[in-house]
Amino acid sequence: MTAVPTRLSKQARREQLLDVALAIVRANGADGLTLPTLAEAAGVSRPVVYDHFASRPALLLALYRRLDERHRAAIARALEQAPPAAADVAEAISVAYFACAADIPEFHAVSSALKGTPEMETIQHEMHDGYTELMADALTPYSGLDRAALRLHCAGALGAAEAIAAQLNRGTTTSADAITALTGVILGRIERTTG
Repeated sequence: MTAVPTRLSKQARREQLLDVALAIVRANGADGLTLPTLAEAAGVSRPVVYDHFASRPALLLALYRRLDERHRAAIARALEQAPPAAADVAEAISVAYFACAADIPEFHAVSSALKGTPEMETIQHEMHDGYTELMADALTPYSGLDRAALRLHCAGALGAAEAIAAQLNRGTTTSADAITALTGVILGRIERTTG
């Protein structure tokens, strides 16, 4: 008896296409990802792909958001498991940040491919604000800073995280040293306001 192929729901098809897109970026870099290459690799017609993503930038933006959601979820899980102390929370943020940077190398490739796209700047601001809030919420119990000062501190720590991740990606530092450095940056002003 021949199995009847099941038709995927629109959301399931979109997820499948994003999975395939991620595999293409992993294998060939972001330059290898186009709507036609995605259709071919996914085994679907081009109209199916165009129904989900109107353009290559739209596909890359959807993939970027998906990678960001994975990154943010990993940090949230790490924070849930961290012991309730400033140093442990700062270290949990650092470990999760660099683990994601290592586990999701496509994030940088997709981000680079989107440079100059008008929507990208807006999305990056939204994501940066989201990470800033996530960090500030986690650090509030351990900080004597008011919310605006704590948010600014967290924004600076995120900038440091990006710079340290670049060093890690270039192989000029180790993961352990990157974690130690970022943990120190996060704790720097927090410890001075509580100590």
